[in-house]
Amino acid sequence: MNKAVNKSSQPIVINTEGLYEKHKTIYARSVKGVFNNWRWAMVFVTQALFYGLCWIDWGGRQAVLFHLVERKFYIFGMVFWPQDAIYLAVLLVISAYSLFLVTAVGGRLFCGYACPQTVYTELFMWIERKLEGERPARMKLDAQPMNPRKLRLKAIKHSLWLLVALWTGVTFVGYFTPIRELIGSIASLTLGPWEIFWIFFYAAFLYMMAGFMREQVCKYMCPYARFQGVMFDPDSLIITYDAERGEPRGLRKKSVDAKAQNLGDCVDCGICVQVCPTGIDIRNGLQYECIACAACIDACDTVMDKVGYPRGLVRYSTENALAKHYKPRDILAHLMRPRTILYTSILLVIISATAWSLSSRIPLRVDILRDRSTLYREADDGRIENVFTLNVMNTDATTHRYAISVSGIEGIDIAGDRIIEVPAASNKSVLVIVSAQDASKGSNRIFFDVRAQNHDSIAVREKTTFFMP
Repeated sequence: MNKAVNKSSQPIVINTEGLYEKHKTIYARSVKGVFNNWRWAMVFVTQALFYGLCWIDWGGRQAVLFHLVERKFYIFGMVFWPQDAIYLAVLLVISAYSLFLVTAVGGRLFCGYACPQTVYTELFMWIERKLEGERPARMKLDAQPMNPRKLRLKAIKHSLWLLVALWTGVTFVGYFTPIRELIGSIASLTLGPWEIFWIFFYAAFLYMMAGFMREQVCKYMCPYARFQGVMFDPDSLIITYDAERGEPRGLRKKSVDAKAQNLGDCVDCGICVQVCPTGIDIRNGLQYECIACAACIDACDTVMDKVGYPRGLVRYSTENALAKHYKPRDILAHLMRPRTILYTSILLVIISATAWSLSSRIPLRVDILRDRSTLYREADDGRIENVFTLNVMNTDATTHRYAISVSGIEGIDIAGDRIIEVPAASNKSVLVIVSAQDASKGSNRIFFDVRAQNHDSIAVREKTTFFMP
């Protein structure tokens, strides 16, 4: 603090301290318990899906592939084209409302169990613990000057981090370039520049975020931590400390009656702070840094078991439940309230509409282009001909043969071949000559019907214009 004197007033106190808190390394202690098991289960599930899904074949191709070069998205038996971008918008809407609903009901459950930042930080910390030991050992190691043992442990740790990051980068790119082609290109050193860039960019990003920044991403970079408050209400499930039961906190001997000493159940061991990956003290109340990982619940329950007190000093509860002493049945009853009912209703409507749209989606598109150089021409037999180009797009996962017909004018007909075969997830252009004789002068509306042989449900009708002199 510095003091500057103003002639006409009292001394003005100027704060010359930094605006930002200096970063302090957090040495999170490992913990065992129900919620830790759930968190690791989510790590296994999410990573099994991420690392394994790109290796599954479906109908002779990669089951999930966002092929940017071909401009096609393959998702199991469905093929999506750029024209299907509406489904991407719907997916984002569903994701947003799902996040709103989960947050309104259970707080930041996504952050604590499924967020990629949490998942990969957990993986990197597991490697760190296996090599460098538990919290005290890591703190002691970092405090030591560099020596052969420290250099060896740090080198192995960072090498493993980089291997995980690089393989994650390869897997990520494998969803946009067929994974087997990508691995072959890596083996033969023929990777393209964009593949190289994104593999190393994603790997470096993961290495930095999960290895070094960790809780800083949750505290300073993630926008969800900032706007979560508007999605909470007093009936949202959050991780809470029961201050009424725990205070006044303090150390005590097991043989001494804590009630006689006017002490609460909190023994002030600090383990709930030591296990927190963001380094907060849950006993200070709800904080935006809390990612709802529930590590403090497992830690506190373990301590309560050791000292012979009931579990639940730190638990999932709601503000109203603590203030009004709700029973578990009352907490569940208050989870269904106008906000959650509204989110659930909107979400069900959108999901149902999307499911119906996908189930009734016809895997066929037809674009019609007329010959712009000649509106019409007269054939040798006196009939008037118009020339069209039909771009037939097969969005199905199997090859189809399509029959082309035309209607709308008496006696209108197609000259030439009326059958076209289009491979799976491909498009083919065909030149179609249409002739008519008894039509009105000027423009006449006609219709092209394209129907898959042996699949009557796969059919499209498109309108266009036939010109007569």
